[in-house]
Amino acid sequence: MAGELSSTQIEQFHRDGYLIVPGMAPAALCEAIRAVARDHLRDAVAPLEYEAEVGYAGAPASFEAPGGRTVRRLRGAWQRHPVFQQWAGDPRVVGAVRQLLGEAPCLTLAHHNCVMTKHPDFGTATGWHRDIRYWAFARSELVSLWLALGPEHAGNGGLRFIPASHRLQIAPERLDALDFLRPELPENQALFEQGVAPPLQAGDAVFFHSGLFHAAGRNDSAEVKLSAVFAYRGASNPPRAGSRSAAAGEVCFD
Repeated sequence: MAGELSSTQIEQFHRDGYLIVPGMAPAALCEAIRAVARDHLRDAVAPLEYEAEVGYAGAPASFEAPGGRTVRRLRGAWQRHPVFQQWAGDPRVVGAVRQLLGEAPCLTLAHHNCVMTKHPDFGTATGWHRDIRYWAFARSELVSLWLALGPEHAGNGGLRFIPASHRLQIAPERLDALDFLRPELPENQALFEQGVAPPLQAGDAVFFHSGLFHAAGRNDSAEVKLSAVFAYRGASNPPRAGSRSAAAGEVCFD
């Protein structure tokens, strides 16, 4: 990447709600992040989120059940190791987010800020949802940044998006108790048919709007899939006082 997003890329992000920048992270950086993530998974370095905690369909029922210690997320990536700061604070990344938000960005430490894992066998699928569902900011206009650390595709639980769904008004009754789109509703099924699953390679970065509906299936491959994920708000879009979004702090960039 030459340092700045083109006007075409910025228009694509605002139109579709997401933008893929191939090869944005160098191979050496991806390998360094993978190495840290694998070590921390092996040693169960806290803070962690386990599949048994999320209650999704197919997840282990408890820590004692088969697969109960399957890690879903390595939390606190920014604080976990400098290699994550090297990526999430890279001037090219910050510059791209600044262009998409139209102002100076702040990285929120409360949301994402993790390595997402998708294990074979016990890695659960994630239904269609918007990231903003549990976030509390003045406006629902944040940018999430997903870094593929290896191949991602429909067969190993890669991301799926419904293009332009960040601009849709969805009635509350179309969502379940966890704010996932209810799959049994015909109007939601019509939306699902619009979903796309762009294949990614290690180093590919995906910027997507916090209001974009996205999902991910199970990992039917033999390898654990790893992805680093962060989220940024604009300087004029602060977290609401007293909310979880405000409690964990943030890193602001000029």
